[in-house]
Amino acid sequence: MLVPLYEAVYERLDVGGGTRMLGLGCGSGLALLMAASRGAAVTGVDSRSPELLALARRRLLSEASEEPGTDGAGSTRARADAPRIVEGSPGDAADPTAPAFTLVTAFEPTGCLAGDQDELADLLARATPLAARGAAVVLAGWGPPERCATTSVLRVAAKLADPTRGPGCWRPALRDDLEEVAQRAGLRPDGSGRVACPFGYADTGSAVRGLLSTGLFDAAVAATDPEQVDKELTEALHPHQRPDGTVWMPNMFRYLIARVP
Repeated sequence: MLVPLYEAVYERLDVGGGTRMLGLGCGSGLALLMAASRGAAVTGVDSRSPELLALARRRLLSEASEEPGTDGAGSTRARADAPRIVEGSPGDAADPTAPAFTLVTAFEPTGCLAGDQDELADLLARATPLAARGAAVVLAGWGPPERCATTSVLRVAAKLADPTRGPGCWRPALRDDLEEVAQRAGLRPDGSGRVACPFGYADTGSAVRGLLSTGLFDAAVAATDPEQVDKELTEALHPHQRPDGTVWMPNMFRYLIARVP
């Protein structure tokens, strides 16, 4: 769903052969794959899902290991700039033998869960020492609630999570969420943009599964039960269902470019 966001950022920053990118919270590695296809040397780091990291490795590493080149004995050698997928924290991605990163990305939308800004600021504080001076750091978040059709559906998460609201509960994005995180991480803002990222699903069932996979409804599931969340999600999606049964929700996402001082 966020492919338009990745494309807009990479185009604006001219990501290519001279880019060394560190992707924070890289998940299944799609953003890394797109950057690598433009010639960037990519490293992804995540600590949350071994299953998603395994998918990222399959996407990136198998192809890289088959790049032409021999070690003199006729066997294929790995490229020096081969993609890396690291399970752990940004410090685990440090490589003292490699040049500093020129781009750090945090594409997972921030500001939509209570407490996620604290986590991201801490993550950035540990990641930016690995980046070169002046390197770009990209943060992403939901756009204004009135510009995001999915907002009405996400409100189900907040309603069902009550009265246990706290860390991990959904909340609408605020105008200065990204700037506040950048400031706390000691970064210098250097431009921003908005990108249309519509959410489209083949049917309501697919939409429910897709939205639940984001983690935005985890607190609601914990406070009630999966069946209740599924039921209310299905009802909230009804206005977005088209005559052919597909679900379509136009959304606007925002990104901030900051610089390492």
